[in-house]
Amino acid sequence: MLDGAEAAAGSPDPPEESREQAALRTLILCGGKGTRAYPHSLEVPKPLMEVGGSPILLHLMRIFAAQGFTDFVLAAGYLADQIELFSQDLPPTWRVEVVDTGEDTGTGGRIHRCAAATPLGRTFFATYGDGLGSVDLSSLLGFHRAHPGSVTVTTVPLPSPYGTLQWDSARRVSGFTEKPKLADHWINAGFFVIDDSAFERWDGDDLEREVLPVLATAGQLYAYQHLGFWRSMDTYKDALELSALCREGDGPWMTLPVSKSSSPVPLDSSDRT
Repeated sequence: MLDGAEAAAGSPDPPEESREQAALRTLILCGGKGTRAYPHSLEVPKPLMEVGGSPILLHLMRIFAAQGFTDFVLAAGYLADQIELFSQDLPPTWRVEVVDTGEDTGTGGRIHRCAAATPLGRTFFATYGDGLGSVDLSSLLGFHRAHPGSVTVTTVPLPSPYGTLQWDSARRVSGFTEKPKLADHWINAGFFVIDDSAFERWDGDDLEREVLPVLATAGQLYAYQHLGFWRSMDTYKDALELSALCREGDGPWMTLPVSKSSSPVPLDSSDRT
C-alpha cells in the first residue's frame, strides 16, 4: 500500500469537503484478461495499455485525483504483478492499495473480494479500468446521496459503431451522420457510487449479469445520466483513437462539461450523509 505524504508542518487544515473527498475511496477494476484487445493484452493487462504514452489506468486515476479523490483500491487479477509495479510509481500524495482478486474472478466478485480484504468505507466509488469520462464526481455523489438506493451507475447514450444515413419519402439520401449517439438507448458507463449496504443483496460473481439486476429488482439501483465525454477502450483501435484525442495535451475526459452531467435529484429523494 502506498500512503500519501504527510502534510507539511504548519499547513492549515483542509476544508471539511476536501477531507471528505480525500477519504472517499475509489475501487478500479483492473483484473480482466482483455480478450478483445488481443494480442496486445498478452504482455500487459488492458488497464496498462497506453493512451497517449501513459497507461489508460493513469488517465483514469487522474480524473478522480483532479477532483480531489486520491484514495484508490486497484482490484487486480490477470498479470497482477504488473499492476503492483505500476502502483509503486504514482504521485506520493495518492494513497494506492492493490488487492489481488484472482485471475478468473468476475467483476462482481472482484468488488466483493476487495470489500472483504480492505475497508472501503460506508460509501465508495467503483469503475472499470478501461473507460474514460468527463464525469462530475461531486455531482454524481450528490445525486447518489439524494436517492434512497444503495448503488448509482453512470449511464451514457449508446454510441453507434456505425454511421447512419437519412432519406426522404422517395428514399433519396439527404445526409449522413458519423457514429451518432443513440439517445433512446442508455448503457452502463461505470463510475458507480456504492454504499456498503449493497452487500446485503450482493449475489453472484458477474456484476452486470447477476449483481446489478438483483439490486435493480430490489429498487436499490439508480441511474446518473452523463451527457459529456465518455469512451471505453475495448480494442487496440480504441487506444489509438483515444491517443489522438490527447496528442496535444489533456484529453476531453479531463474537462468537465458545463451543465452536461445533469441527472436531476430524484423526486422521492431523501438526504443522506
